[in-house]
Amino acid sequence: MPAPRVLVTRPSHDAAPWVRQLAERGIAAEALPLIEIVPEPMGGAFLRARQRLGDYAVAMFVSGNAVDGFMDADQALAQTCRAPTAIETRAWSPGPGTTAALRRAGWPAARIDEPAPDAPQFDSESLWACVAPQLRPGLRVLIVRGGDADGAVAGRDWLAAQLAAGGAQVDQVVAYRRRPPLLDAAARARAAAAAADGSLWLFSSSEAIANLRQCLPHMGWQAARALVTHPRIGAAARAAGFGAVHESQPTLEAVAASIKSLA
Repeated sequence: MPAPRVLVTRPSHDAAPWVRQLAERGIAAEALPLIEIVPEPMGGAFLRARQRLGDYAVAMFVSGNAVDGFMDADQALAQTCRAPTAIETRAWSPGPGTTAALRRAGWPAARIDEPAPDAPQFDSESLWACVAPQLRPGLRVLIVRGGDADGAVAGRDWLAAQLAAGGAQVDQVVAYRRRPPLLDAAARARAAAAAADGSLWLFSSSEAIANLRQCLPHMGWQAARALVTHPRIGAAARAAGFGAVHESQPTLEAVAASIKSLA
């Protein structure tokens, strides 16, 4: 029996490579982005943080999008990070996707800290288990993250709270904005069909589930299936009414194996 058809709900620029790589593994997949990523306008705290990156002992990037939003538009900054005698700032990464974005941007591998490859999850808690020994009073940490559609800081503050409790000086800056997608009629029809046709929804964010419910507020999901990459996302899928929720580690190989196991 073939693997189920998969709907990849990541933002469009992330969804496309996932669709391609799943197809290379014999899995039929299509993109149905449920989060739209838009750049943070240059200026204010964002510009100051970019200009003063070297003042921080640590820059923690919550995702690959955070890296891209902070680094990509400023090639001079990327060149600075490549210079072996330039800044000494360490980068903290919650997982391999963020680390890959840092490497693409030119951040030296020797100054990147991330969870072990066999960590049960790639998240702030797993990162903290690796970097907590670096904490000291007065440690200057910049957390680079996403914001809501208005540019306000959005997301979990767990890591910031751990740092602050240990006496670190924490600044947070928004490097990109997230907002619900504007689904056209075809996308809405595809989403409605996938509520009951056996498709497998691949969720890497609880926000994507919330946006789906906002786009289709009257849809029932009791016959729908979801594959999620974190227990918190699984809880959101169950709360939304998904009839079957399966969990996987977030790596491509783990997700592909999970999809094939559901055939």
